[in-house]
Amino acid sequence: MWSYDKILQYPIRIKNPNPAMAKLIISQYGGPDGELGASLRYLSQRFTMITPEAIATLSDIGTEELAHLEMVGTMVYQLMKNATVEEIEKAGAGAYFTDHGRGVYPQSAAGTPFTAAALQVKGDPIVDLTENLAAEQKARGTYEYLIQMADDPDVIEPLKFLREREVVHYQRFGEALRKVQDYLQEPRLFIMPKPEFMNNR
Repeated sequence: MWSYDKILQYPIRIKNPNPAMAKLIISQYGGPDGELGASLRYLSQRFTMITPEAIATLSDIGTEELAHLEMVGTMVYQLMKNATVEEIEKAGAGAYFTDHGRGVYPQSAAGTPFTAAALQVKGDPIVDLTENLAAEQKARGTYEYLIQMADDPDVIEPLKFLREREVVHYQRFGEALRKVQDYLQEPRLFIMPKPEFMNNR
């Protein structure tokens, strides 16, 4: 299903280590409103969508969230890789370093490991798409907070790109929701078949 291009969706070249910033940005890797949860949520919800457009939207955005996960992980890694142990301890990331070294582990900024309990998959297209609108707004808000706390252009620019993608995703989910609502209001004598690639599910 996927075609993988071995380049980041947006270039990341962070020159200055900053474990304190890494400790914050990790939340968009494995936090409650992060990219890992978004991808799993959307790729799971698509199975019970009732229009081809909604299925395609969830597939496309769920896949793009994997690209964003890769970007966030790259940012965390570059911010940590050249930091000294003393800098890591001073940044309050000593506990993280003890458990994961300079590896990228899915957790929130507060240190809570990623959990699927943060996901919502209800099986109702209206409920799930409405949930996704809120999820994109929460992620946008998190990126805005991170931008406010950053002072390095090498960090700020990728964060701004990611924030803008959340806005686009919000708009696309709004379009998908309107099409699903219209579909449910139309009288019909048959059930719309799923796209061919979903027939084996």
